[in-house]
Amino acid sequence: MKSFNLGLLPRLIAAIILGILIGAFLPAPVVRLFATFNSIFGNFLSFAIPLIIVGFVAPGIAELGNGAGKLLAITTVIAYISTLISGFFAFTVSTNVLPKFIHYSSSFSAANPEEKLLKPFFTIEIPPLFGVMSALVIAFILGIGMASLKEKNLYNVVSEFQKIVQMVIEKLIIPLLPVHIAGIFANMTHAGEVARILSVFGKVFVLIIAMHLTIILFQFFVASLYSGKSMIMALRNQIPGYLTAIGTQSSAATIPVNLECAKNNGVSEGIREFVVPLCATIHLSGSTITLTTCSIAVMMLSGMPVTLGKMAGFILMLGVTMVAAPGVPGGAVMAALGILQSMLGFGEAQLALMIALYLTQDSFGTACNVSGDNAIALIVDKIASRMKLKAA
Repeated sequence: MKSFNLGLLPRLIAAIILGILIGAFLPAPVVRLFATFNSIFGNFLSFAIPLIIVGFVAPGIAELGNGAGKLLAITTVIAYISTLISGFFAFTVSTNVLPKFIHYSSSFSAANPEEKLLKPFFTIEIPPLFGVMSALVIAFILGIGMASLKEKNLYNVVSEFQKIVQMVIEKLIIPLLPVHIAGIFANMTHAGEVARILSVFGKVFVLIIAMHLTIILFQFFVASLYSGKSMIMALRNQIPGYLTAIGTQSSAATIPVNLECAKNNGVSEGIREFVVPLCATIHLSGSTITLTTCSIAVMMLSGMPVTLGKMAGFILMLGVTMVAAPGVPGGAVMAALGILQSMLGFGEAQLALMIALYLTQDSFGTACNVSGDNAIALIVDKIASRMKLKAA
């Protein structure tokens, strides 16, 4: 018999419903039991975050350093600029729209995280081996060093470490996330905050999807303007890739269909076979919109100040960190946990809510990511033809 595998999104929705029922109908000791699990899992997650950064950022930078010269540099710069535009677009829209329906919730206060939430029965401290910023510095040093050296010994070690970290994410963190989120919602329900939080969820979700569609139109407008191709034709050709990404929830799994979309757009074979797989890793404009918007929503719920200075640094670093996003559902938010913690000061409750918010729209974020990849392919194809560049 084939084993029945329920997807992550249905499990997440079931966890939210179960958490609400537990918080509403079961006694406080049961909720405290979930709070105890959340405390232990949250501490383990804090321990794992620096390892995730080193495990994915270092080999990611090393792999970029061994690419096809000028064409790699051009594609990477365009992808990063696109990511930054998406992030600052999300910041502008979110700071103007979200305050209209999001207000401070004491359950997520960074200063008093336990003001209403029940405390765990006990806590187990799992201190990280090093801080998040130390992990980023180590990852950059290792990545740049490995890209510069011809020897593969260290690269092989780091690549195997990456596989171990990804296994921890796939086999431990991702399966336990629904339990963690159920516990958070059980505690929120017990604290009387869940109705307002769910109301915020729905409105943030609609806003994010609207921004995804807007940035896709902008990317194809710019690409069509520069390449001379029809914007309507390019958008129509992208529909199969968009729908496939919604179904698979994976940029990597959408690559074959996205290559066919690029072919229909008239992108040359060498360029599309180079740009589309590369951008599936380094260009996550949809994920950046989601993470920026969700982080601002959580900060507003928490009563934390949202400033251009703080968010600009976060968006600039997010563009780099997205290279580290592991190829699993929710990989982008897992890679971003470190900078959410170090740059925005998110605690356990804020990180849990970020994960829940992100995963509810992950399919649409992936669809936005892969659509932008083909817009970049049109631009790079035109640049390559003018500069007479070829993919390796």
